[in-house]
Amino acid sequence: MRVTKLQAFKVLLVLAVTVSMSACSMFGHKKDNIDTMPVDKLYDNAHTSLTKADYSAATKAYQRLIARFPSGDYNEQAQLELAYSQYKDNQPDDAYSTINRFIKTYPTHKHVDYAYYLRGLINFDRTAGIIERVVQRNEAQTRRDQGFNLQAFDDFSELTRRFPDSAYATDARQRMIYLRNVLAQFEINVAEFYLRNKAYIASANRAQYVIEHYQQAPQTGDALAILTRSYIALDQPKLAEQTRQVLALNYPSHPYLTDDKWPHAPSTLRKMIPFSGHH
Repeated sequence: MRVTKLQAFKVLLVLAVTVSMSACSMFGHKKDNIDTMPVDKLYDNAHTSLTKADYSAATKAYQRLIARFPSGDYNEQAQLELAYSQYKDNQPDDAYSTINRFIKTYPTHKHVDYAYYLRGLINFDRTAGIIERVVQRNEAQTRRDQGFNLQAFDDFSELTRRFPDSAYATDARQRMIYLRNVLAQFEINVAEFYLRNKAYIASANRAQYVIEHYQQAPQTGDALAILTRSYIALDQPKLAEQTRQVLALNYPSHPYLTDDKWPHAPSTLRKMIPFSGHH
């Protein structure tokens, strides 16, 4: 069949329109990314990556949302989830900065209790492996860990003080007990070190610090024993006897009471069950 020029022109026109529409469709899809998505879709994109544990992608999407939409509910929720994503992606400094900024910017936010809890978790998990490091006498690293532990304790303490009925308060209190014992044991380790090296004033000061600041910690018995030995070495028999009586009254089974040369050798950290609370 013979095709006229008019028919050929119509065919070319249809093809041109089809190609143009296809190109526009492809172009539009290509541009449908975190730089052009509407806020709700961008949030869904970030949150989906977070739930799939793709923390790198989630972090990038949350950061883009916060930059493109600097206010509103999506922005506030994105800041919270960004901090969590950074925390899970082993970026504690970035996570801490993000959550601290959120707390300062939105002190009355309905989820600010979670922000305090997350801030505590970030510092709490910076000290993974602390038991092994104390046993190996890596004192410089362990001393840094104490700073994070103290900060985590303060974060959890602030949460329980400000929001005693928060869903996160019970777990925070359990972590505070764990941290209190870790901090007390660190002081005992240092006190024993001074005691073995005959720095008796220093050992007495460390032991006294545990007694004053960690009264409910199980290490208080060791502190009383070290303080008693320090007073004996410092030729303070009355103080030594008074301290020994307090030890006998509160910790009648302590080994020092049957062995006045306790401790014989450098102690290692007591066996402690790793904290297994939920994140």
